[in-house]
Amino acid sequence: MITGLDHVVVLVNDIRAGQAAFQTLLARAPSWQNSGDGADRVLYTLDNMTLELMAPSGFSVAADRIRSVIEAKGEGLASICFRVADIAKMHRRLDRLALKPDPIIEVESRDSLSGAVLRWKRTRAATELTRGVRTFFLELAGERPRSATTSAAPITGLDHVVVSTEDPERAAALYGARLGLDMALDRSHQDWGQLMFFRCGDLIVEVVRRPVAGADQAHDRLWGLSWRVADIDATRARLVADGIDVSEVRTGRKPGTRVMTVRNGTCGVQTLLLERTARGERG
Repeated sequence: MITGLDHVVVLVNDIRAGQAAFQTLLARAPSWQNSGDGADRVLYTLDNMTLELMAPSGFSVAADRIRSVIEAKGEGLASICFRVADIAKMHRRLDRLALKPDPIIEVESRDSLSGAVLRWKRTRAATELTRGVRTFFLELAGERPRSATTSAAPITGLDHVVVSTEDPERAAALYGARLGLDMALDRSHQDWGQLMFFRCGDLIVEVVRRPVAGADQAHDRLWGLSWRVADIDATRARLVADGIDVSEVRTGRKPGTRVMTVRNGTCGVQTLLLERTARGERG
């Protein structure tokens, strides 16, 4: 039923500051911009998904709700939206699985620069039943325009989105048995806890448990993003030149990968960059 990850939403205090931060990180221009319903939005559409920045705009119930979330939790990842081929079938499945989906609504968005229009149908599962992670499902009527590159060594797409949990069995039941994502890996290690990989289109939903005293057993949270790059050394050089604090490049946990951590300029989103080597491509 789920064909891929459509987009993730990052809440920011100021839309222009957020746009500048992610244009630097991604080396891409926005693909879509609009305002309405108490929010300003800027979208970056890459090879396999879209990043949506959202900031409160004006004074309304919707805008105040966004402000209250940012005040309570800070800037960062706020929700995840899966792409589906048939929203009506997905809605029936969610209902059968007792995930209490909202009624399907039809949405229209107009790009403030080009005037182009996008339409889609959307529903949301009850957040208390998706372990605290706001989870949407969307059937898009047409493809979004891609974000143009603005400099060399851009980010090409998303490799995985990370969900942090303290109850891996229940999280696995949600993403695997209930939502129907294919589990590709379940591995534990004394140093970094338990990792579970669920395939979602050509990327991964990674569910990770890192034991922390006093952590919330009932609620998961969107924790971070790992972006794909073609040449991690070139991307590192670009980011350093732009004043971004990044780690040294190191060998990734997944065979055939090289990774580095981005320490600032991500609006509160834990961020990793990943290069697949020739071995990784074959594997």
